[in-house]
Amino acid sequence: MDQVIGGKLVAEALIERGVEYLFSLSGGHITPIYQYLEGSPVTIFDTRHEQAAVFMAEAWARMTRKPAVALVTAGPGFTNALSGIANARLSNAPVILIAGCVGLESVEKLDLQDMNQLPVIAPMVKKAWVCPLAERIPEFIDLAFRTAAVGRPGPVYLEFPCDVLNAPVHPEKVRRLCSLVDSRPTDLEGARKVLEMLREANSPVIIAGSGVWYADAGNALREFAERTGVPVFTGSSGRGTLSDTHPLCFQSSLAIRPGASLAALTSADLILFLGSRLSLFYLFGDIFRKDAKFIQADIEAEEIGRNRSVDLGIVGDVRALLSELNRLIEEQQIGEALRTTFQNWVETLRKADVDGKAPTQPLWSSDKVPIHPLRLAREIDAFMDREKDIVVADGGDTQIWMGMTRTVQTAGRYFDSGLYGCLAVGIPFANAAKLRHPESRVLLVIGDGSVGFNFMEFHTAIRKGLPIVVVIANDQSWGMIAHSQTLRMGHCIADGTCLGRVEYQRLVEDLGGFGIAVERPEEIRPALQEAFASGKTACINVAVDPDVISPGSVALANLGAYRK
Repeated sequence: MDQVIGGKLVAEALIERGVEYLFSLSGGHITPIYQYLEGSPVTIFDTRHEQAAVFMAEAWARMTRKPAVALVTAGPGFTNALSGIANARLSNAPVILIAGCVGLESVEKLDLQDMNQLPVIAPMVKKAWVCPLAERIPEFIDLAFRTAAVGRPGPVYLEFPCDVLNAPVHPEKVRRLCSLVDSRPTDLEGARKVLEMLREANSPVIIAGSGVWYADAGNALREFAERTGVPVFTGSSGRGTLSDTHPLCFQSSLAIRPGASLAALTSADLILFLGSRLSLFYLFGDIFRKDAKFIQADIEAEEIGRNRSVDLGIVGDVRALLSELNRLIEEQQIGEALRTTFQNWVETLRKADVDGKAPTQPLWSSDKVPIHPLRLAREIDAFMDREKDIVVADGGDTQIWMGMTRTVQTAGRYFDSGLYGCLAVGIPFANAAKLRHPESRVLLVIGDGSVGFNFMEFHTAIRKGLPIVVVIANDQSWGMIAHSQTLRMGHCIADGTCLGRVEYQRLVEDLGGFGIAVERPEEIRPALQEAFASGKTACINVAVDPDVISPGSVALANLGAYRK
């Protein structure tokens, strides 16, 4: 029987796994993999930077809830990918990063691009491996897919030395594994305790986080909310698991969002915290009443009790838990009684929603020039009103403004950088979204600082025929940092915060896309219409007011990492 080389075994394993796209930037150390993927069912999607390749894999994994693969070369290719992996870790995205490296026989010989990569990335991923033998390649790829997807999803790292990729192997020595794992355990007694605590509550809320999305628990969540009448707030990838337009959904759980969130979080007497992380966004748990009962359910045990003691912790699959709760409610016939009990509480939140939005209404419709960023965000939200529209937000203050306004009707259709807060995710995320959903309108709103990092991914979009629309909120500065310095010192430090005027739309036109500049608020909607009608990768360069400080900047300056 003819021998095969390691690179072919990698390619075959990815094909067998049904991988659609491999997000990558080529390099010599990974050529043996490229060699056998050429013309295969796996499409190599090449980016202009390794960071962008990993960001695209993250977005793909978040949309599909399945492992996505990024492939980079050794040394600088590997190090360029690290920020993307760190972001995927805190977004719980099942990304498999495959990297080449120098051959095992060349270690410590000062070969080109030689470095000890494994210890660098190991703390950033669920698991990291170096495959030592070509015949074990399918085994390690199987292990990587299992590890990335099972439990709390997250990134893994798999390294193939170039001599392993080029090593000849007799096929009979290869163990071809393809394991399937789908375990959805839940705590049956814990479900009964949830209902007991719910019956004793007067003002409960549900906070649905990324775990609800990854568990595919949206339908179960809607059924539970409708059966019980408990109001719902969503966060992170949980946005849209219950539509913002549902009468029991009060939109984002961000306390700075205009509406009912602050009132609900600070006054609720029972919090059902589903698949979410008790982070800075909840003041590390301090935003809730100290006497409030706290129920936390998560697939990962280490999250239970982080930053706040819980009255009931449930380790298990969120969908399984909600399904059991729905079964018990039906069995015990208690739904009507719960809905009646919580009706006044829901009405209180509806009034709080109206009252909480009232102060921002003048800003949403402000005719001020330069344009108020909240007006820009609101115009985008109103224009992107189709259920299947996809919006990506990237940037410090820019993410804040969109987080304050975006109406999410369908899960997996709104993205930002997540808890890691890494800038530059925007264009790769948008490209991945358009690649995944070519039938949907895809819009990215991004700060002028963020757009500079991966600007040449505009060219990637143009090369690949991905007609995304990118709105740049251009305040000619690193706005969030400038504002935090102003809050701290009374002024910003120009060296390090001021960027100056750049005609980004002209640069995109030069690359072959569509470009337009916007100076006045009444120009926003016509520009959006023209950009989408162009059928091209488009850039709308919007001059926004550099002096407006977002609530997020204020919160970070007072409560977060920027405080004195």
